[in-house]
Amino acid sequence: MGQRDEGSTRDEAVEREESVAEGLRPDAFILHEVIRREGDEELRRTGGALFLSAFAAGLTMGFSLIVPGVLKAHLPEAQWAGLITSLGYATGFLIVVLGRQQLFTENTLTPILPLLHDRSVATLMRVLRLWGIVLAGNMVATATIAAVLAYSDAFASEIHTAFAAISHHTIESAFWTTLIKAVFAGWLIALMVWMLPATGSAAPFIVILMTWLVSMCGLAHIVAGSVDTFYLVFSGHASMGDYVSRFFIPTLLGNVFGGTALVAVLNFGQVAPEVEKQKAADGEN
Repeated sequence: MGQRDEGSTRDEAVEREESVAEGLRPDAFILHEVIRREGDEELRRTGGALFLSAFAAGLTMGFSLIVPGVLKAHLPEAQWAGLITSLGYATGFLIVVLGRQQLFTENTLTPILPLLHDRSVATLMRVLRLWGIVLAGNMVATATIAAVLAYSDAFASEIHTAFAAISHHTIESAFWTTLIKAVFAGWLIALMVWMLPATGSAAPFIVILMTWLVSMCGLAHIVAGSVDTFYLVFSGHASMGDYVSRFFIPTLLGNVFGGTALVAVLNFGQVAPEVEKQKAADGEN
């Protein structure tokens, strides 16, 4: 009987390990392990690879201004039009997530799980390194694409007017209001990342839904919002001081808190006992 129980336990462990590797089981521990292993892989990537991926993501996020701007310019002035325009905001996120490019707000969850698993100074420094490289790549790229949009005549004047109208939301609120909006945005994006391993072929719909909510609710996202605010700066509607004090600082703080505290830490808490058991079992082996 004892041997049978031991064999059954071993079989269950093997099945769980296979599920972790394939990301098939949607329970909390499996989701944690899938994302943690992705985080370990990201922490091992070279700085050059991270920066290029982050730069590509920042450029891609330009579509989260371009598509809503084109939609706004062609839709009538109606209450429902804002819902359609907000849906266009998901375009950049959809390309970035499915293309596996580096977006800073995704990294408020993915590398944090390895840090919570291994709470050492070495792992913390690796997380800070990844954050610094990805944030820098995202910001340089968003400034680049915003400058192209502002200084080129690739789009008609009415579309530029729509770009400016859409972008003003990034600097219209007070510091603390923007920070709170950013907490909610970071929370939603990190929840999206947490859910994706369990969604399979439905992943695009989850990305569209969660990012549509960010736009529809007027929340603050550090990368997409940087495209908007840099556009205002380059087109003469705002200053760099406005970008830094009224958008960048409160949005960065809010996104980080929303992703790390409200998703990474809380969701880790629910699986912490299983994680400790797993670490103990690995130590015995």
